[in-house]
Amino acid sequence: MRLYSASSEETLRARKLLTDWVGEGFVTKEQYELLEKETVSELRTTNIFLRLVLFFFALISVGAAFGLFLVVFRPSEQTTGVFSMIFAAVCYAAAEAAASQARLCRYGIEEALAACSVGFLCAGMQATLFSGRPYSPKHYSVESLAPAAGAVFSLWIWRRFGLWYAFLAAMIFAIFLPGYWTSSHSAQHLIVAGFYAVGLIAVAGVRSRHRFDYLDEAYSLVEALLWLGIYLAINLKLSSLDMPAQWWAGTRTASEFARSFYWTTWVLIWCLPPIVLTRGIRQKDRFIIAVGAIIAVLTFVSNKPYLGWPRHTWDPMLLGIVLTGVAVFMRRWLARGPGGNRRGFTAARLSGRDKRWMNLGAAIVGPLPHAITPVPQPDSAGFRFGGGQSGGGGASSDF
Repeated sequence: MRLYSASSEETLRARKLLTDWVGEGFVTKEQYELLEKETVSELRTTNIFLRLVLFFFALISVGAAFGLFLVVFRPSEQTTGVFSMIFAAVCYAAAEAAASQARLCRYGIEEALAACSVGFLCAGMQATLFSGRPYSPKHYSVESLAPAAGAVFSLWIWRRFGLWYAFLAAMIFAIFLPGYWTSSHSAQHLIVAGFYAVGLIAVAGVRSRHRFDYLDEAYSLVEALLWLGIYLAINLKLSSLDMPAQWWAGTRTASEFARSFYWTTWVLIWCLPPIVLTRGIRQKDRFIIAVGAIIAVLTFVSNKPYLGWPRHTWDPMLLGIVLTGVAVFMRRWLARGPGGNRRGFTAARLSGRDKRWMNLGAAIVGPLPHAITPVPQPDSAGFRFGGGQSGGGGASSDF
């Protein structure tokens, strides 16, 4: 089912690990040159910057080609839907060819083509099957076919190409499905959380067979996304569309839900962070630990709106002080352990991967201060007014 062979993926993973190790000085230059010859992969990859450029270039090119078609032929809405689905098939076939024939792997081009295929498919189904039809409550649930197809096809692309954000797209499509089936907000939240819970159970079961191969990291990220999705689905203060107004105006959301359901979700948002953190620590999984820490912070942030307590401008400052104190304590506690670690956890950076992401963030954020910093004016300390015929008010020309 995977487009790339297991040996190719393992070789690519080993090559990335080798780059991290040599960057941290874990292997010598001679060892790197020897191991590099043994980890040659036929897959063509590129760095993150060129990957983003190629992704957006291909995305714009496909969109421009479709737009040109609409301008030239001016088809009707249903005909546009039919051609959208044809474009979806063409884009997916091109993505398959780019990956299988040209051996592109996370290269940007095949990713953009796969993403366009999902977008064209959903837009085409919506325009072809449901455009121009009068609204009917009986047939409204049938319109969920478009987002359902988007979710299923996104899952297929995630499985086929190994693109983690395709799984995230499937999760986003799943959010829209309950709105077609029921008008109850409580039921919508429960259905979305149920979707993610089923996916979590399935991923956890499959992941146990890939603990030490190249698929473990992919399943780790997917599991972390599902944990985060479940939390966001049950936290009514974060998943509400009227969130900013409700945070500062009290528990207005409570009127939309049954009292028992409302307070049950409040209990769950306090129970979920310890469960996620325990799961991450037992698995030694940094993605799940990060999600556990994030949802713990979100629980503290949303607690006052849940209880209807007034919020103050100094609340973020107090939370920042607490988080800084916890981070310093954890770092020192780990550093005081035998060999600077405790049960396999350490505060020291062991991989160059974090450095690359920090460099990427610096490259993106770095130019911003220069854009908002005023241009320094020339020094005028030695400048002296003079040369006028009259200083005004009886003053001399040298005034």
